[in-house]
Amino acid sequence: MDDVGIGRTLRTLRRRLRLRQGDVAARAGVSQQVVSVLETGGLERVSIRRARRMARVLGAEIVVTVRWRGAEVDRVRDEAHARVVGEVAAILEADGWVTAAEVTYAVYGERGSIDLLAFHPATGMLLVVEVKTEIVSVEETLRRHDQKVRLAGRIARERFGWEARDVTRLLAVRDTRTARRRVDHHEAVFARAYPTRGWAARSWLETPARTAGLLVFLSDTKDHGGRQGSATVRRVRRPDPRSAEVSSRRAGGESPD
Repeated sequence: MDDVGIGRTLRTLRRRLRLRQGDVAARAGVSQQVVSVLETGGLERVSIRRARRMARVLGAEIVVTVRWRGAEVDRVRDEAHARVVGEVAAILEADGWVTAAEVTYAVYGERGSIDLLAFHPATGMLLVVEVKTEIVSVEETLRRHDQKVRLAGRIARERFGWEARDVTRLLAVRDTRTARRRVDHHEAVFARAYPTRGWAARSWLETPARTAGLLVFLSDTKDHGGRQGSATVRRVRRPDPRSAEVSSRRAGGESPD
């Protein structure tokens, strides 16, 4: 809804409640001129705080959203999330896993959706995959993942007939600097929940065994034509302090020997 549509809606609500502009202004703690400006489509000339106060007087709410290139940002984020889910499923299926995406559940009043549920027939391992394009709340991410792991065995058996011998978790995160900073900042927490990382996690997917959890960063690759390619599991290389020392000595004109 644009500014004009918001103004018309507010005016319609005011008239339905049989209120004058002055009545709304007095209850909202704004001037009558502010009410008039809003009702005539001038939202951009009024602070959002005042606009919301006026809307509350009418029993309404003004919700601010963001659009990008004609689309709502939530839709763009959903597309990115779905793409990462698809990439993880492709990696798992190539290693012999059977996957099911967006598995909804309602068990004992606990409701939610598992991004990707994967079963490895050869070992009986069940994998609960949580996909994140960004990590907003570490506590919420771990809490929800714990809940899904706890319920996964029952869900897999009832929905797909998968008899799991063991259940573990995988957190797949879209590889961005922000996401890596979040993980690094909360490393102690993530290390306990997801101790298997990087190439070790990639090897585990081929030959799964008991582990507390796995964490992988997925980076989108693009070909020369600009099309989106497959996600790849990236390994973080830690800098070698000896190499840094040699580079420093060379920069100062010293011989490395």
